[in-house]
Amino acid sequence: METKISSAYIMTNKKNGTLYVGVTSNLRNRVYGHKNNLKEGFTSKYLLHKLVYYEIGESIIGAIDREKKIKSGTRKRKIELIESINPDWNDLYENIT
Repeated sequence: METKISSAYIMTNKKNGTLYVGVTSNLRNRVYGHKNNLKEGFTSKYLLHKLVYYEIGESIIGAIDREKKIKSGTRKRKIELIESINPDWNDLYENIT
């Protein structure tokens, strides 16, 4: 059975590397797509294959609102957010599969 989770999330290529903030209603599939460069774009261009942060939302609308809030924050704030739950910047993909 496929698990669908409305989420805001952050991908990177390495600790303190390039950051990408996204939103999805299917986190597992979206991260799989990023990891395997299934679509051309920012994450494939910069090889952003590590899921370092995610939040599970109650709805896609709530997840979109959270994504906007995260995106509007400074880089420092995004790093603080990642390190609040993932201080070693581990890939969290296994947590959602």
